[in-house]
Amino acid sequence: MTSVLSPAAARRVFLILSCTRWLSIGLVVGIFMLWILERGLTVGQAAFALSFTGIVVFLLELPTSGFADAFGRRPVYVAAAAFGVLSSVALLVAHSFAAFVVAAALTGVFRALDSGPLEAWFVDTVHATEPDADVDGALAAHGTVVGVSIAAGALLSGGLIAWHPVEQQSALWLPVLCGAGLSVLHLVMVLLLLKEPRGVGHLDVSGLRRAAASAKEAPMVVRDGLRLVRSSRVLQGLMLAEVAWSVAMVVFEIFQPVRLAELLGSEEAAGAWMGPIAAGGWAIFAAGSALAGLTSKRLGVSRTAILGRLLNSVGAIVMGLVAGPVALVIAYAFTYSMHGFLGPMHAALLHRVAEARNRATILSMNSMTAFAAFSIAMPLLGVFAERASTQVAMLVAGAISLAGLLAYLPARRAERTRARASGSGVHTLG
Repeated sequence: MTSVLSPAAARRVFLILSCTRWLSIGLVVGIFMLWILERGLTVGQAAFALSFTGIVVFLLELPTSGFADAFGRRPVYVAAAAFGVLSSVALLVAHSFAAFVVAAALTGVFRALDSGPLEAWFVDTVHATEPDADVDGALAAHGTVVGVSIAAGALLSGGLIAWHPVEQQSALWLPVLCGAGLSVLHLVMVLLLLKEPRGVGHLDVSGLRRAAASAKEAPMVVRDGLRLVRSSRVLQGLMLAEVAWSVAMVVFEIFQPVRLAELLGSEEAAGAWMGPIAAGGWAIFAAGSALAGLTSKRLGVSRTAILGRLLNSVGAIVMGLVAGPVALVIAYAFTYSMHGFLGPMHAALLHRVAEARNRATILSMNSMTAFAAFSIAMPLLGVFAERASTQVAMLVAGAISLAGLLAYLPARRAERTRARASGSGVHTLG
């Protein structure tokens, strides 16, 4: 019989597996678009292929939400890690549009299954021996480990590209190979370290019913979410703001390395730059989030969100205007900091409009809106980049994302109404 791990042991496993999971992502996060382009796809084809990750996550997020309860946290997380290996190997060996579509779809399955089981396992394991134990510290440490692991992977990727020891292969090949190797290591570590008491990891009939119900209820959740959106102008605005945000993300997540390669003359040169750029992006993102908390105390949440949307969009536009690699990196750093700045404010506005009975539905709708908008905008803007230029596509996306300013106005009006009703000035969260 497998004994329950102590809280300290569970914390170690939680953080070790978080590290192995995200270190492999860090190796490829800044270069996957460059890798696809170097394999011969056009910008439009690459963007269309990558959109399948978001499409698959969009389709599977709700139907798979109950799997960890039905089959146990460990089996689902093992399955996720296995799909992580398949997706990374598929990315490594892909040479055609169809092969990259398969790799992107496998990545979508990986991300859908990976969302939640490890964290749920950790909390359940701790509470099995200490029901009232506080897990906030470990969850905060998890966030730190994720950021450090991605940054370390990105720096390692840039170093490997600059080193380029295997001259028979592209300089981008070794980081992608190492990413696949680390995915295998992660799967092995999951199999060795993640333990559940006997019976917990076996099929739970009641959990299976819940999983089946979760899959069947997915259309109803979407229907209920749409009904909520129709009934609330604030929620309508927030969903439209999420769409605008997702369009802007195409600029700094997809087009930035493409434009950098154009300015430097090759995907390999851009890949060497992308290591430190991607690593620094996480620190910049965190700084933006911290700045948002300070700003909202003075301006209020809605005005801070409007400011974040404005500055993020302006940054995306500037990224399309600059004509040198250093200027592009500086513009990217500013834009990504505003990406971090906007996140907590948008989340706070969602929680304001939500109630306990519909909070999960609203958060799911926001997540699904983001995946859908990004997956639609990416191939459309990719075709635009192909037929016009990458710069023009970046400018168009940045300009479209400015519409998010108007989308936050209903939330601003609701905030003023709440402030007048309470008689306490501008209301802020925390």
